Amino acid sequence: MTNDKIYLVGFMAAGKTTLSVKLAETLGWQSEDIDALVEAREKSSVSEIFTRHGESYFRAAEHDILRLLLPLRHVVVATGGGTFFYQENRQIIMADGISIWLDISLEQVITRLSDDGHRPLAVDQKQLERLYKIRQESYQKANLRLKVDGATPEQLTKLATRWLENQKRKQGQ
Repeated sequence: MTNDKIYLVGFMAAGKTTLSVKLAETLGWQSEDIDALVEAREKSSVSEIFTRHGESYFRAAEHDILRLLLPLRHVVVATGGGTFFYQENRQIIMADGISIWLDISLEQVITRLSDDGHRPLAVDQKQLERLYKIRQESYQKANLRLKVDGATPEQLTKLATRWLENQKRKQGQ
C-alpha cells in the first residue's frame, strides 16, 4: 500500500466523484474518474455503452482505464460502483494505493438515484437491492471505511485526510 494514490470505492451514488474532486483539491493532487474516462474514450455515456455493447464490454473498458491509471501518482481516483467488486481490479487497487470505501445505505442510494435515470444497473429496484448486497463484501476489503449518510463532502475529506496523516505517522513518513 502506497500513500501517494487513493481509490474511492463504493456503490453507485455514494459520492465518489464529488469526494475525489474535493479530496484531490485538499491534498493538492489531481482527480480522475474512471466512468468519465471510459465515456471519453468510447464517446458514449455509460448508459449508452451498456445498451449498445452490454456490461461485459463496459467492464473490459473499465479495467483498461484502471490499468492506464497505474503510472499516475498523487491522484485520487473515483472508481465505478462495480470496479472494486471484481477481484482482478481489487488486487490492482490494493497493490497500487489506498482504497477508501464510501459506505452509503441502500435507502440513501435509492433517494439519490430517484431523479437520476442514467444508471443502467439501477432501473429495477429488486436488481439494485441484490447488487447492493452482493457488492458489500468486496467493499469491506478497502483500507478505510467512511460512512456517507449524513456527512458532507467536507466532513468526509477531513476524516480521510486525518486517517492518511495517521497512516503516514505510523509508517514514519
